[in-house]
Amino acid sequence: MAKRKSRRLRPGRLILLITLLCLIIGGIASLSYFAYAMSDMPAFNPQALENMVPTSIYDKDGNLATRIGTENREPIKLDEVPTSVKDAVLAIEDDRFYDHHGINFRSFGRALFRNVAAGGIREGFSTITMQLVKLSYLSPEQSFKRKMQEVVLTLQMERHFTKDEIFEMYLNKIYFGQGAYGIQSAAQTYLGKDLKTDDITLEEAAFLAGLPQAPSSYSRYLDSGKSVDNLDDGKSSKQDVKQLEEKHQKDYDLTLNRRNMVLQRMKDTGKISEDQRQTAESKSLPDSTKMQAAKYPYPYFIDYVTEKLIQNYGPDMVYKGGLKVYTTLDPKIQKLAEMAMANANNFPNYPADKNGLPQPQGAAVFMEPGTGYLRAIVGGREHTYQRSLNRATQYQVLDNGSKIGRQPGSSIKPIVAYGPAIEYKGMGPASIVDDIPTSFGSYSPKNSGGGFRGLITLRQALTSSVNIAAVKLLNTVGIQQSVKFAQGLGITTLDANRDGLAMALGGVSNGVVPLDMAGAYGAFANQGIYVKPHAIIKVERFDGTILDEFKPERSQAMKPTTAYLVTDMMVSAVRSGTGSRANLGARPVAGKTGTTDEGKDIWFVGYTPELVGAVWVGHDLPQKMPQAFGGIYPAMIWREVMNKALADVPVRSFTKPSGIVTTTVDSKSGLLPGPHTPSDHLVSDMFAQGTVPTEVDNLHQVMDVCATTGLLPNDYCIDRITKVVVKTPYSVPAGVADFALRAPTTTCTLHTENGIDPAAAEKYKLILPETPDEENNQENQGNQGNGGNQGESNGREPAQNNGENWLPGTTGAIEKNIKNTYEKAARVKDHNWQDFAWN
Repeated sequence: MAKRKSRRLRPGRLILLITLLCLIIGGIASLSYFAYAMSDMPAFNPQALENMVPTSIYDKDGNLATRIGTENREPIKLDEVPTSVKDAVLAIEDDRFYDHHGINFRSFGRALFRNVAAGGIREGFSTITMQLVKLSYLSPEQSFKRKMQEVVLTLQMERHFTKDEIFEMYLNKIYFGQGAYGIQSAAQTYLGKDLKTDDITLEEAAFLAGLPQAPSSYSRYLDSGKSVDNLDDGKSSKQDVKQLEEKHQKDYDLTLNRRNMVLQRMKDTGKISEDQRQTAESKSLPDSTKMQAAKYPYPYFIDYVTEKLIQNYGPDMVYKGGLKVYTTLDPKIQKLAEMAMANANNFPNYPADKNGLPQPQGAAVFMEPGTGYLRAIVGGREHTYQRSLNRATQYQVLDNGSKIGRQPGSSIKPIVAYGPAIEYKGMGPASIVDDIPTSFGSYSPKNSGGGFRGLITLRQALTSSVNIAAVKLLNTVGIQQSVKFAQGLGITTLDANRDGLAMALGGVSNGVVPLDMAGAYGAFANQGIYVKPHAIIKVERFDGTILDEFKPERSQAMKPTTAYLVTDMMVSAVRSGTGSRANLGARPVAGKTGTTDEGKDIWFVGYTPELVGAVWVGHDLPQKMPQAFGGIYPAMIWREVMNKALADVPVRSFTKPSGIVTTTVDSKSGLLPGPHTPSDHLVSDMFAQGTVPTEVDNLHQVMDVCATTGLLPNDYCIDRITKVVVKTPYSVPAGVADFALRAPTTTCTLHTENGIDPAAAEKYKLILPETPDEENNQENQGNQGNGGNQGESNGREPAQNNGENWLPGTTGAIEKNIKNTYEKAARVKDHNWQDFAWN
């Protein structure tokens, strides 16, 4: 049988088969990818090309306050745009726009080759039509999928609109930086010109045309130029000046090169001659003297509302959806707050920062305590651009999600010390705390000026902002309980483990903002009911359909009696304490000052029955302000706003809840008066029903003391006096203000078996008679036989053997003098600044 002859596969045929197979596979893959890319492509909708409909924002009375979204976009017809501007835009963006059908295949081929070689999008080939599609329909994502969608939508757009219509839509939609949308707004913003009526020079046209590629970068030289102009050479180092000038020059050169590139492209495409190009290139860039910033009324309040709207509905709905937003804005109070914040006399005098912003900065929030309606928000001394830093409402959010605000100083005391002590421990304004040197492990808090007042009531402690008293109260309540109390008031940035007892003095690692402090104090003004601050009442669609209505979020944060007692103590702080500059005369005001370490943050938070306000002052980059206190500048700002805001409002008192009783107690023990309580140690104050003490004072005791030294008498002390003293189970240093009222714990060493000990006489600074003649000559000095005109004795007031009752528990003259001294100091200096230690 003959063998079958085998057939060899020729190489050419093999190659052809492989090629066909690859083409088939590639085609299938391409079609699959194309189908995938088209699966979620937005539908072509001509209405999406329409410019945004503005969102209208109304005040508390339903009056239009402003519109957001189109304030800096003014549409213009294509035939109203100067030819030089159109030529410049076409030259740099798409010189063959009127020749292609939406896609420039020459640029497409070049870009496709380079992008495939690079394995990703490295070079664009966008035409004006494609850019309009991207702005109207697509995200800025860089991917082959998005580019394929862009191409398909571009072809659809070219079939639906004429070239002039596309070009006009593009010029009105594109962003030019500095808040300017559209070519007309850009001309107004950068040049101070109207394209319809003013002449535009060639260099100006090229400048505008160059911006859209990178508007933030190409307009940055204007901002850095302002920084150089505002730099205070007397306060800045030469190195700082040099670095700022170098940065400005770099920014300027970047924009200059871009403008000159546009001029070169105009020359290359035959729109201008070489002479025109050179002449235009020799001109400077526009400076900031003609710039018109995008401005709108009540900017910080509007910015806050805008942020909330974007969080709820997204930027497209806010800027394009034509929403109607009804807010709590009170234009009168807002204007007053803005004026107070713009008044340089309300701030310490420091130079502006390197960006030209006045320093120190400030922020204020005013709110109705009963409704939570925000009536005014001012986030700085001047508003520079839309949605800029709002110091009144914004925390700095770190990568780990934690929020950083500003240190509250002693303005936190009612929230973490006094409120919790009354709420959880049944204390009241007449409860007693001993202001003496105290350490809690390694932490030893200090008072302002370093003094100690001894046994004082909580009302006295809050009025004079005594630091040690606040720390003791926090320690008594427990940090966890106090943090829980603060959270009920909307203060959520406290960290029990990290802040420790320093929290009582404002040592709050994550800080606070005025918005939250106003909300917290509002609960004290509102019988213990916390109402979350809010600025938006209702949001409607353009056609009037209601999207949302916002009701106040309320919670009972504390007992009404607690709120009232803390309020009444803070009334004392304003009437006669550290907050006296916030006094409104006959109108009741409750409030608290706050001054942190070296005055880096200073506060006043206060309220009337109608309005609560929180004011903060400090540098954006914390800086020492040694002579600045919360009782000065923030209190002055607060008073300026409140005095005018409530000018026509009838005066009314804070509502006293049921369950408040008044009782007279001993001011040194806080107990009911005992048999030895002196009349000047009686104090009448308010208590929550059920917390009135039932025990009788046991601190005032009768004791025999040496008439000369005031110490415990020994067997040789002939002259003894029986007096009422304050006896505690512990001793206190001589530097404590009421030391002279305390029971002595040491025995007299002046009198001995052999008479007066000369060494002890020297110790007690006694002047002993040496001769009868000398004794007679000193008859007017009152020192015959008794040690007479003595100086200090172990830190006590000098003993006086002239018939006056000098010992504690008689006239109270010593304690009264001390009280007068501190009250006088409180009127001229804030007592709540401190060198608090950090745990």
